Amino acid sequence: MACYIQKFGGTSVGSIERIQHVARLIEKTYREGHQLVVVLSAMSGETDRLSTMAREVSQDQDDRELDVLLSSGERVTIALMAMMLKSLGVNARSFTGRQVGIVTDGAHTKARVSRVDTQRVRAALQDGVVPIVAGFQGMNEASDVTTLGRGGSDLTAVALAAALKADTCFIYTDVDGIYTADPNMVPSARKLEKISYEEMLELASLGAKVLQTRSVELAAKYQVPMEVRSSFQDGSGTRVVQEDTDMEQVLVSGITGDRDQAKVTVVGVPDQPGIAAKMFVAIAEAAINVDMIIQNVSHDSLTDISFTVPRGDLKSAMSLVRDLAKEVGARTVEVNEAIAKVSLVGVGMRSHSGVAARMFATLSRDGINIMMISTSEIKISCVVEEKYMELAVRGLHQEFELDKPPGV
Repeated sequence: MACYIQKFGGTSVGSIERIQHVARLIEKTYREGHQLVVVLSAMSGETDRLSTMAREVSQDQDDRELDVLLSSGERVTIALMAMMLKSLGVNARSFTGRQVGIVTDGAHTKARVSRVDTQRVRAALQDGVVPIVAGFQGMNEASDVTTLGRGGSDLTAVALAAALKADTCFIYTDVDGIYTADPNMVPSARKLEKISYEEMLELASLGAKVLQTRSVELAAKYQVPMEVRSSFQDGSGTRVVQEDTDMEQVLVSGITGDRDQAKVTVVGVPDQPGIAAKMFVAIAEAAINVDMIIQNVSHDSLTDISFTVPRGDLKSAMSLVRDLAKEVGARTVEVNEAIAKVSLVGVGMRSHSGVAARMFATLSRDGINIMMISTSEIKISCVVEEKYMELAVRGLHQEFELDKPPGV
């Protein structure tokens, strides 16, 4: 008898009909005799609806109260699912994040999981109960409700899988796996049979929306086997596993395009030790993720510093940066929101040269200017004008022949 975690996203439980369909999938696994924990997101669009209501009430939102509000969406789906499963003869019981023992730090709206107290969920499994768990939420040490950020139900599922030492954590969504590129952008994109934790982490952090970045980090840390599957059609999906030698033979595994970026440039910064540290420490303390950073060559003891942040964090970042720019005597702060990030990812880059050259040549051939470049062992990212993002992704997908299976 195996122990499985099954997580279903918002589109999978977006209506009563979808909940009925998912209930039958859960029932099938239950009837096969496996131990099963189910994690659910809120119905598709519900978190956005609640967020809109919060903004209508107040533009200056209290994050603690926002977490209380946003966590209500998952409570609806777990109760409905438990009712539906009981009608099918499945012994199911709903649990909130707090009830199932998800303990987090105190960072409201972006909380990180500190530990999982599995006593209650283990007792339910011992009694033959299928726990239906609210994803995206937990509690801090003060017993206040916290939420885990966008895509946080993935993190709930992986945290439970790690704590319970589950055999597999299945992530059910509206796509049937991880593709070499977004099929909406590249019709010839190919579904991957497997992908390494490291590659998946890069793809998730670079704009692939299938899995939350922090859930992949946790899965890699605790070696949790994951599989991304579709709840809309039968069949296997893409396994997220440890890197093996076969993966190193593939030069590029995937390409992403991310519009959720903004570039901030602080112009005329005094070229002195400690200035950059002062700026980025303040941004980090505000829990704002900075991706690419470029500092120009100094002229007349002044330099320009450019960096990218998610567009959702731009307002907060600009509030900090403008004050810091005045404090250090910088000339001005410029913003460009009409940008996108295009990235290549593949563990094969470690042992193959020339990938960057081919990427730059392809973009040049298509008349696409590169504004910023960032690299790691298995990733190359370029910031380009937003209007050229899809052209860049399609061109690179063709250049690296990602529509063809490995070895073809």
